[in-house]
Amino acid sequence: MPDERVSTEHDAIESMQGNLNRGASAIVASYGLIGAIMLLGGAGFVADRYLGTGPWCLFAGLIAGLGIGFYQLAVTVRRDRPDYFAAKQ
Repeated sequence: MPDERVSTEHDAIESMQGNLNRGASAIVASYGLIGAIMLLGGAGFVADRYLGTGPWCLFAGLIAGLGIGFYQLAVTVRRDRPDYFAAKQ
């Protein structure tokens, strides 16, 4: 009986690893999006504290982070699915 449970756990681990391998680029792209927003938003927050400009540098940093993050996401998607974005003839 314990042998069946071990083999089931092994199959579950292999299945999870296969799912992670298929979605690895999407995982990296999502972390890149979140990281860009946090990094540039944080830089804007620090600039606001240093310059005393209120929320404007924070707002600019968040917008720049969104732009850069979505650009990285688009590049990743295009690299993984070039046929999806090909011109329809």
